[in-house]
Amino acid sequence: QVQLIESGGGLVQAGDSLRLSCAASGRTFSNDAMGWFRQAPGKDREFVAAINWSGRSTEYADSVKGRFTISRDNGKNTVYLQMNSLKPEDKAVYYCAARSGGSLHVTSRQYDYWGQGTQVTVSS
Repeated sequence: QVQLIESGGGLVQAGDSLRLSCAASGRTFSNDAMGWFRQAPGKDREFVAAINWSGRSTEYADSVKGRFTISRDNGKNTVYLQMNSLKPEDKAVYYCAARSGGSLHVTSRQYDYWGQGTQVTVSS
């Protein structure tokens, strides 16, 4: 059974940092692109960051560029999202996703597997 399990969410103050992790099991994800998406209450799910299979190519939403960094450790089947300088508008449920095939995409429908999400709350 394929599983993506996110962790690392929590309640922080504006300006703080968090690192989200997504551990994959049930298949080898080293050939897959991985992505992070988020969904705030009353809003659609939106793209945050993505990384290709090798880790050499990344893409970010404009709203997080320069503050968030996506990375992966294929040996551990894990992808990370380092979030710095958090803002109240970053509050959302953050989802990890995997896409069969190595090229990254920014649209959620291109991803085949999804985690259950982890809550990030940023107080002002």
